[in-house]
Amino acid sequence: MRQIILDTETTGLATSNGHRVIEIGCVELINRRLTGNHYHQYIQPERVVPGDAIEIHGITNEFLVGKPLFAQIAQEFSDFIKGAELVIHNAPFDLGFINHEFGLLGPEWAKVQDHCQILDTLKMAREMHPGQRNTLDALCKRYDIDNASRTLHGALLDSEILADVYLAMTGGQTLLFMESEKDLLAAEGHQERVLISADRPPLSVIGASAEELAAHTRYLDQVEKMAGEPPLWREMESDTK
Repeated sequence: MRQIILDTETTGLATSNGHRVIEIGCVELINRRLTGNHYHQYIQPERVVPGDAIEIHGITNEFLVGKPLFAQIAQEFSDFIKGAELVIHNAPFDLGFINHEFGLLGPEWAKVQDHCQILDTLKMAREMHPGQRNTLDALCKRYDIDNASRTLHGALLDSEILADVYLAMTGGQTLLFMESEKDLLAAEGHQERVLISADRPPLSVIGASAEELAAHTRYLDQVEKMAGEPPLWREMESDTK
């Protein structure tokens, strides 16, 4: 599964007031692993960046001189995200701006939702933590994610942080299955296989207690709620009944 963690910086809060995108940052996940592949671009908005926006992201008008127009990077950006699931914190905001930029180029440009699935981590966080603050900074604190470098907002930095937050929110990046037995042995620090004698006494089988089974069921319920579909363990259990 290919996912793109995406963030933008803009000149203001609303396209209806003529505000534009000035930075796009994306990092790629494949099967919940960061690949190191990313997309990052500053964009000339063809308008002045107000002072209050500069205080948030630090991107000045002088810095944007000579940066490409959105029209010049539109195809490259579209190709990078096409077919992926986009993971965005407060997706309506970023999608509203990006679709506005594509719309300014003409009707031949589709909306992002037409060729990408969307996952909004703000909506997810509000469902998981109702009544609590669910800003990116608040989630970093809740999930013990280091965001010390985030003194200013930045699209690429924020997408990298959001990737860590998303993985923590959805169960982490732990690998449940190694690619091979060799990988498994190496991960456990073993140099070679140790064969157990066929004459050894039979192992005792200790069943799970009622309390442990109940805890297991609660955990699977939580996984199913977050994933939106039954986990593999539950399907395997139903097959054995």
